Amino acid sequence: MIQSLYVIRSREVDPRHNLALEEYLLQGVKSGECILYLWQNQRTVVIGRNQHAENECHIQALEADGGYLVRRLSGGGAVYHDLGNVNFTIVTTRENFDVDRQTEVILRAVQKVGLRAEKNGRNDLTVEGRKFSGHSYYKSGSQCFHNGTIMVDVDKEPLEKYLNISLLKLRAKGVKSVRSRVANLREYLPDLTVSQLNRALIEAFGDVYGLPVAELRYEDIDQEALACGQAWFSRPEWIYGKSQSLPVRREARFDWGILRIDYAEEAGVITDAALWSDGLEADFLGRVPGLLKGCPLAGEFLAERLRAQPGASEDLVESILVLLRGNEE
Repeated sequence: MIQSLYVIRSREVDPRHNLALEEYLLQGVKSGECILYLWQNQRTVVIGRNQHAENECHIQALEADGGYLVRRLSGGGAVYHDLGNVNFTIVTTRENFDVDRQTEVILRAVQKVGLRAEKNGRNDLTVEGRKFSGHSYYKSGSQCFHNGTIMVDVDKEPLEKYLNISLLKLRAKGVKSVRSRVANLREYLPDLTVSQLNRALIEAFGDVYGLPVAELRYEDIDQEALACGQAWFSRPEWIYGKSQSLPVRREARFDWGILRIDYAEEAGVITDAALWSDGLEADFLGRVPGLLKGCPLAGEFLAERLRAQPGASEDLVESILVLLRGNEE
């Protein structure tokens, strides 16, 4: 049961600092607590935990313009942030983690500023059918968070300059470009400001949980721990991942997201594998390459090994098996 609500707003626009603060809050949240963290990044592409950096982002163009590429802990797809975007993270413990209730905070905040929004698909919020907010989720031991973006007045031109949107995704959405699919809230409310939305989010947070919201003091944050976290999120090996060339490549889009598996095999047994995905089950998908190594492509051994893992839904397992056996959706 949630007994205490807290809010904290980042003072920085460096995404590495903000991701480090998100993880710091995650590690420190206690049973009975729920924290709303509000933050903004300047000219940033954030990729999901298991995405291929070069496939998702035009890195040279972004960095030439002084932008940042970062990788978050949670799954999901790549997003572009600037100061016209509000990022939120709701942090709590596993027994109180409730995606519907957490999503209601965002829906109610948007309602407070004068718009009717709805949940659409696996992790999107829309106004009049156009996406303004995408969400992802992360669990680590007993701690969890639900984070996402809210487009208030984002410059849309960089969306196509910096993001390399998969044709599989665009075809599935029935659109020609990401710009035509997304919307800023200011397109419907021209006078809306980031400050107004932040106030609405804090009010909605208290309304949904029926408790007063106390402010967490920035001065009470362990700055040494935060600096260590920022250095960790800045590591090239974390941001860009390991590049490897394997002879077989399989890729398809499923109802839950896009999945690409590259692998090598010898005598029908997988000898090496790599996986990239915008799926939300980040931890499970991240373990898959290690689980594949040494498995025969045929038979039930691979299926049994995958199903035994935490987070392994039947949809995910079946998608992996379909892809490996060459029967693309």
